[in-house]
Amino acid sequence: MGDEGRARRAPRWRLAFVGIVAVGAAIATGELAAGIVEGVPSPTLSIGRGVIALQPPGAKDLFVSLFGSNDKLALDILIIAVALLIGAGLGILAARQRSVATVAIAAFAGLGFVASIGDPNASLVLAPLAAALEAVVGIGVLNYLVPLAEGPATPPKRAKAQMPDWTRRALLIRGGAIAAASIVAGTIGRMMLDAQRAPVEVANFPTPARAVALPNGADFGIQGLTPIVMPNDLFYRIDTALTIPNVDVSTWQLKVTGMVDNEVTLTYDQLVQLPIIEQYVTIACVSNYVGGNLVGNAAWRGVELRKVLAMAGVQSSADQLVGRSVDGFTVGMPVEWVMDPSRTPMIAIGMNGDPLPRAHGYPARLIVPGLYGYVSATKWVTELELTTFDAFSAYWVPLGWAQKAPILTQSRIDIPQDASRVSPGQVTVAGVAWAPDRGVTKVEVAIRQAPADPTGPQESEWQPTRLSTPISKATWVQWVYNWQAPAGLWEIQVRATDGTGTVQTADVTQPAPDGARGHHTIQVSVG
Repeated sequence: MGDEGRARRAPRWRLAFVGIVAVGAAIATGELAAGIVEGVPSPTLSIGRGVIALQPPGAKDLFVSLFGSNDKLALDILIIAVALLIGAGLGILAARQRSVATVAIAAFAGLGFVASIGDPNASLVLAPLAAALEAVVGIGVLNYLVPLAEGPATPPKRAKAQMPDWTRRALLIRGGAIAAASIVAGTIGRMMLDAQRAPVEVANFPTPARAVALPNGADFGIQGLTPIVMPNDLFYRIDTALTIPNVDVSTWQLKVTGMVDNEVTLTYDQLVQLPIIEQYVTIACVSNYVGGNLVGNAAWRGVELRKVLAMAGVQSSADQLVGRSVDGFTVGMPVEWVMDPSRTPMIAIGMNGDPLPRAHGYPARLIVPGLYGYVSATKWVTELELTTFDAFSAYWVPLGWAQKAPILTQSRIDIPQDASRVSPGQVTVAGVAWAPDRGVTKVEVAIRQAPADPTGPQESEWQPTRLSTPISKATWVQWVYNWQAPAGLWEIQVRATDGTGTVQTADVTQPAPDGARGHHTIQVSVG
C-alpha cells in the first residue's frame, strides 16, 4: 500500500500531535532568538500586537474585566493556544498534502514578521531572518515526525497482532523530547527578552525646585487599606504594549508638531533643563469597574506641559492635542483642558522619587489631571501634535470609546472584603475615593440588612465617614467609618461627593464608552 493508504491508517491524534510539536518548535525558536539577539521580535508578541491593532469594539473591555492588569498575559496564552490548535490541523493536513502544510507553516512565520513591522524594538533586517529560521525549524520537525505518525505499510494481520507499535513509541519519545525542548527554549527566550528591559538608570536625575511633602493625616495607615501613594511596583498598568518599548534615551526626542507657529524638537537632556516640578496626581483607567483597582496615586516629577507647548506656539484653531507613543499609539485630549490654569498637566520623567520605570513610560509620559488615561496618559511619548477633533481620531475612539472622558467621581470599599466574616462589635469600614481634579469633599456609607428587610434593624440611610487630609484636588483620599456591627448578613454601599457638589450616581453603567458608574457594594457576615 502506498503513502495514501498509510495516511488513511494514521490515527488523527498522532498527526495532530505532530502539528502541535512542529508549530511549538517554530514558536520556541522565535522566542529564543528574540531573547538572544536584541532586535529580533518575539513571534507571539508580534502577533499579539497585530491582534490589538485589529481588535473589534468591546474586546479591550472584555479582557480587562476578565483579567485586569494580567490582560497581556492572557492574550499571550490565547495566541499560543490558537497557534497550537492550528498546528494540530496542519499536522492532520500534512498526511495527505504535505506541501500545503509546509507552505502554511512558512506563511504563519511570515505573518509574524509582517506583524512586527512598526515595533520600535524590532530590526527590519533581523526580523525576516528570524521568521525564516522559525519556518525552517517548524517544517523540519513536521517532515521528521509525520512518517513516524503514519507508520510503516500495513503489516500482515498475524504480524500486527504479535508486534508492538514501535512507531507510536518512537513518535511519542521523539516528539515529546522536541516538545519539552521547545518549552524550555521558549521559556528561556522570554526570560532573556524581559531581561533586555534593564532597570532604568539616570545619572543626575533632576530634582524639583520645591519638594512636595504629604500633609499630616494624608494616610491613615490602616492595615488592608490602600496606601495614599501607590508604590511603583504595585501601580496598575494598562496599555496596548505587549512588549515594553526599550527606548534609548540618548537618541530619544520629543517633537511638537501640527498646528503650531514653530515645530519644536527636544532631546532628553534639553527637556530636563527646563524647570522641574513635582505633584501628586491620581490617574485611572476607563476600563476600571466600580470597586476595581485600575486606579492609583503617585508623585510625578517632570516639566509643565504648557511650557513646552508655549515654545512651539499653539495656534488658536487647534482644539485637540494628540500624544503619540514610540510604538505609534495615540491619545487625544482637548487643548482647552490642557491650557486651563486650574490644573497642571505635565511631561513626567519621574515617579515617586525615581526615574520613570520602563513599564510606566520611560523616558517620558504625559500626566493630565482629571482625564482618563486612554485620552491623556501617553507612555513612552515621542510626539505632541496639535490638531482638531474633526481631523483626527485617536486610537480608542474608532473602537467605540468617548472622544472626551473626564474621570468620574468614584469610591471603593477596601475593608472589610466582600463576602468576608467579621465578629460583632466595632468593625472598621474603610476605602478610597477620587474625583480628580475636582477633589472629594464627602464620603458616605449605607449599611442595610441583606437581603433587604424593611422590618429588620437598619443603619440610617447614609452615614458620613472621616476623610484623610487631601493632598490636592488632583488626588484621591482615604475614608474610614467605625461601625458597631450587630450579628447578621449586611450590605455596605459607599458613595462620594466631589468638589463641585456632584454626588456619585447610583445608576449602573459599563466602562464603555466613558467610565463605569454605580455604588460599590459588598456583603459581610457578622457573627
